[in-house]
Amino acid sequence: MIAGLLKWPQGTFASKVVLDQERQTALVDREVDGGIETLSLDLPAVITTDLRLNQPRYATLPNIMKAKSKPIKKFTPEDLKVEIKSDIEIVQVTEPPKRKAGVKVSSVDELIDKLKNEAHVI
Repeated sequence: MIAGLLKWPQGTFASKVVLDQERQTALVDREVDGGIETLSLDLPAVITTDLRLNQPRYATLPNIMKAKSKPIKKFTPEDLKVEIKSDIEIVQVTEPPKRKAGVKVSSVDELIDKLKNEAHVI
């Protein structure tokens, strides 16, 4: 959705990203059912990553203790120069119509009879 709103290209579930500074592109490898798909995206682009992209770093105990005492910076939308109004207007929200409960049939002949006489699909 973000890529669509910004009108930027997107690459999802990236397992490898290579930036080409000269051509201002990103080569994004992603795993699909048939193997690996490589996308070439013009920058700027929105890229989401797969768990295999990087090896996570784990915090050491001394760094955890240091982090507890560090101040947390808070930003307002004005600090970041962003608007918080929505471009989406909800016109109406309705529930889908109630459906009748399904019926179990005991034989193929009974199923064919119901499809023919009640549902009128045969």
